[in-house]
Amino acid sequence: MEHDRVRTRAWVLHPELKSDSRRRDPGPALDEAMALAEALPGLDVIGGEIVRLGKAHPGLLFGTGKIDELTERLAANEIDLVLIDGPVTPVQQRNMERAWKVKILDRTGLILEIFSDRAATREGVLQVEMAALSYQRTRLVRAWTHLERQRGGLGFVGGPGETQIEADRRAIDDQLVRLKRQLEKVVKTRELHRAARAKVPYPIVALVGYTNAGKSTLFNRLTGAEVMVRDMLFATLDPTMRRVVLPDGPEVILSDTVGFISDLPTELVAAFRATLEEVLAADLIVHVRDISHPETEAQAEDVEAVLASLGVGEDSARIEVWNKLDRLGAEARAATLARAGRDGGVFAISAVTGEGLDALLRGVANALQDARHETCLHLRFDEGRRRAWLYEQDLVREETQTETGFDITVQWSARQEERFAALRE
Repeated sequence: MEHDRVRTRAWVLHPELKSDSRRRDPGPALDEAMALAEALPGLDVIGGEIVRLGKAHPGLLFGTGKIDELTERLAANEIDLVLIDGPVTPVQQRNMERAWKVKILDRTGLILEIFSDRAATREGVLQVEMAALSYQRTRLVRAWTHLERQRGGLGFVGGPGETQIEADRRAIDDQLVRLKRQLEKVVKTRELHRAARAKVPYPIVALVGYTNAGKSTLFNRLTGAEVMVRDMLFATLDPTMRRVVLPDGPEVILSDTVGFISDLPTELVAAFRATLEEVLAADLIVHVRDISHPETEAQAEDVEAVLASLGVGEDSARIEVWNKLDRLGAEARAATLARAGRDGGVFAISAVTGEGLDALLRGVANALQDARHETCLHLRFDEGRRRAWLYEQDLVREETQTETGFDITVQWSARQEERFAALRE
């Protein structure tokens, strides 16, 4: 009972700006915002609504009439926190908090809170802290009156007459420097782990997709791993890697990554680049889509945009998975299966029921084979270790012994070629 009393009652507002050329269908956008809010522990999402606006008002975001109307609604529902699905300036935040007597959190702040709650590794925690500080620093723009006061004292710290806002900003900068140093140490350790993993011969297959597309469910189904699976946005934040044996094919390392989302805060795109580095190192990218979602096409575009921003080229080996067939009605399901059959490199599945997974695994094996190229090598007799490695990886297609060694034809991926080049006798 005590736990129930400390839960925060939240209300979600999705501003639909007519002037926003990039605006999405407001219904699914509000649903996603409410799902984001529900992903944060301790929140009870009491309700939400779409607020249509001709333009954002600089002081209060909404017009005074809408502010008054919402004041009554929020008070009647005893709301403690209002989540606004979009950007809110510090001045707007201060003024709305005063008008409604509640705490305001914008989309970036909410995602930061969720990331902070989900980050599991030391690196993830540090990255979130840095992202939160960078975000907090942008809020120090004459937001609250106490930040504009001159600081008195003897001037030993920060110099005489330094304003509180400058002191706060300097304190954040100092903390960011400390966190960067800690992160550098953690990244070095991670690089050692990655170097050890690079010696593992298996190709890496990275699952990517919009958040809540079902990547973790698919990952668990294929690997038997117990990664946290919830019908919740951002359930996975740190990549998890497991080994999978493909039918009539090689073993692969399967990597489950953080879900992408539209309008991901720029602070977090930068902060989580290392978390997504498994995608950059992957031999094959598997794009998992929730084909039952009304905004599935827009979500797919968002994922492609994030991949492009990470430097993943369109020519990289990838396949597309249309997940959640089990959520479709009979007619939509038949149409989806027919469409997937026409599109090359597309697999319609249900990670929950297992439907279509055998075909998907065969497709992964074929895609990895297609991503390989043939090379002719000559190895001397004293390069036995390197020759043995090629056989261990099942890369040798043909071998001829000569007077000086072996002429070997191999079929391999670019990653395997790099690993071979790094081998020394």
